[in-house]
Amino acid sequence: MRHEEAPFGTILIVDDSPENLMVLGGMLRPHYRVLAANNGEKALRIAGMRPRPDLILLDVMMPGFDGYQVFQRLRGDASTHDIPVIFVTAMDSTAAVMRGFEAGAVDYITKPVVPAIVLARVRNQLEQKRTRDLLADQNTFLEAEVARRMAENDLIRNVSTRALAHLAETRDIETGNHIQRTQAYVHELAICLRDHPRFASLLTDSYIQTLVRSAPLHDIGKVGIPDAILCKPGPLTPDERAIMETHARLGSDAIERAERDAVERVEFLTVAKEIARWHHEKWDGTGYPDGLAGEAIPVPARLMALADVFDALVSPRVYKPAMDFASARSVMVAGRGTHFDPDMTDAFLANFVRFEAIAVGHRDPAREGMPAVTRSAPVPVTRSAPVPVTRGVPEVHAAADTRRPVGRDGRRRAPAGRVTAWSRGQS
Repeated sequence: MRHEEAPFGTILIVDDSPENLMVLGGMLRPHYRVLAANNGEKALRIAGMRPRPDLILLDVMMPGFDGYQVFQRLRGDASTHDIPVIFVTAMDSTAAVMRGFEAGAVDYITKPVVPAIVLARVRNQLEQKRTRDLLADQNTFLEAEVARRMAENDLIRNVSTRALAHLAETRDIETGNHIQRTQAYVHELAICLRDHPRFASLLTDSYIQTLVRSAPLHDIGKVGIPDAILCKPGPLTPDERAIMETHARLGSDAIERAERDAVERVEFLTVAKEIARWHHEKWDGTGYPDGLAGEAIPVPARLMALADVFDALVSPRVYKPAMDFASARSVMVAGRGTHFDPDMTDAFLANFVRFEAIAVGHRDPAREGMPAVTRSAPVPVTRSAPVPVTRGVPEVHAAADTRRPVGRDGRRRAPAGRVTAWSRGQS
């Protein structure tokens, strides 16, 4: 075999006989880098050094550690586990050969060695190792490329989702950082509930991630609401409110059309559709658009219901100031078991300071006529009994427009000192 035809590599020869080391080394040095060890301990030290050998020729019969013991040590060390080993021994019985292969050796050479056979088997094993290494490098590259592209796809999806959500909000100048806040509220509330017996099976880390990605599309249907209603700087008439409430159906219908265009089911779209359509439903069945009640309301929509209402309460609008956190908390307590899932409400109240921090961290820039939310003094977190509410009168915001005094311009006015409508999308 000519030198230029042989694959370059490093070979470790292990044999307690100086003569055998000399013979094997003389065969291999013209073609390869050769290392030598005359006992098992030295062989293990050399094998663990960098650069590590590409192949080991290991004598079986040695004092101290024999070849099988050395081989076990090599396989037990992650750094040397994958180095191929050829056993070299004077034992040529079938049992000895089988023991070597069963231990995990890649080949078996008997003494006295034949140079042509040794060189051929060494060359064969080095070529196989080189192929394995190339495949491993390719796999590593492909895994990294897949991870990179998945991360890129996630980024594109998140950016696209935010862009669609912001598109809806560009037509409603009052919403500010509503997307970021509600997304963060939903995430925090899901984290608080993931160990709850009712929700643990659903709220896995993967599902929570999907939930958070879907949350920004909850009001995407507002793109279909006329500007005269969406941007109206005052209370809505009953007819206008009926039109405003169609945004839930418009949003879910748009997402459903996107679902139909997908080749297979996309969980992200399924969750987004549930949130968009049903986040205005109420636990007691008095919400819209379908009057769902209790467990019939999908979990993602129940989570967003809490997030959306809380954000509407603590955010200023042109038609009302922001509530302080203590007052907003009281309103949320009043909605337990009527507007909101009781267990979700309890988790929200038990971790109220976290939601307060999110609201402060993502507050809207102060604008004239729209005072920013103010921090309240710490409020003891206690479980409160649901507040009785007359059916037909919204339980977590002011009474319907018909109960407000009429001004000279014909519009209903809020009673003095009382915050009324907290979100035109809620009813």
